[in-house]
Amino acid sequence: RIYIFNKLEDDVKMEINNKIIKLLNYLREKTPLVHQITNNVTINDCANITLAIGGSPVMAEDIHEVREMVSLASSLVLNIGILTTGSIEAMIAAGKKANELNIPVILDPVGVGATSYRNESCKKIMSEVKLAVIRGNLSEIKSIYGIDTVTRGVDASESFVAGSNEFTKAKAMARNFAYKFNTVVAITGEVDIITDGKTLYTTSNGHKMMSRVTGTGCMCTAVIGCYLGAGDNNLIAALAGVVSMGIAGETAYERLDKKIEGSGTFRVKMIDAMYNLCDIEINKRSKINEE
Repeated sequence: RIYIFNKLEDDVKMEINNKIIKLLNYLREKTPLVHQITNNVTINDCANITLAIGGSPVMAEDIHEVREMVSLASSLVLNIGILTTGSIEAMIAAGKKANELNIPVILDPVGVGATSYRNESCKKIMSEVKLAVIRGNLSEIKSIYGIDTVTRGVDASESFVAGSNEFTKAKAMARNFAYKFNTVVAITGEVDIITDGKTLYTTSNGHKMMSRVTGTGCMCTAVIGCYLGAGDNNLIAALAGVVSMGIAGETAYERLDKKIEGSGTFRVKMIDAMYNLCDIEINKRSKINEE
């Protein structure tokens, strides 16, 4: 019985991996144009990780051109890391145009919960733009959902351990969140939760050193944007992006010379790992559970 159960688990994992691999291959064939209105702290890394996975980035953000630019794109990434009144207006304008053209939109609510302006801006985007995916850390997602939480700037300030009561609550909250907002939610951290409100995946790829590099969350959102631009299954696109970023992180750490190299080299190796991501690495490393 144990053997049969494990065999079923292996078959499910192989099926999910095959979906991710198929989407990755199609992404690299299609080279989707990913329009990103993102923050200027991480914009270069977001562009480079997009190129590494096989997409094509464009970072237009002026309201006078975003509608025209997004019309050429396969997906749209909105990142509120650095907020201005102009950037929010541009995000909403681009988002509405993307909705008109059935171009998927992903929101990264960076630091939501830290200030009232950030909260109001996030709510405004969500009320006016249909979102295919929302990716954030636990604190950010809880803030949007309406649960009291502690947010420390743009840093993740909450986490959970797999199997804990907090983990169980987080999964239930994620399902309810996705159902409430009619979207796919991806909560990233030491353990990731990705759900559309029905199917729920958890993953545990990655390495803690990723938290020592600014913008790994933003880069993950950009990678999800690439997958969204390559297929029509938002849940698998979000899962693929989270798993790909996690594998790149743990691969980069393994290849680091711990005696002389640190976070700067780790960042470069992470982009290299994304560039070289392949079916062998995904089948070997992915740590996905379906619930």
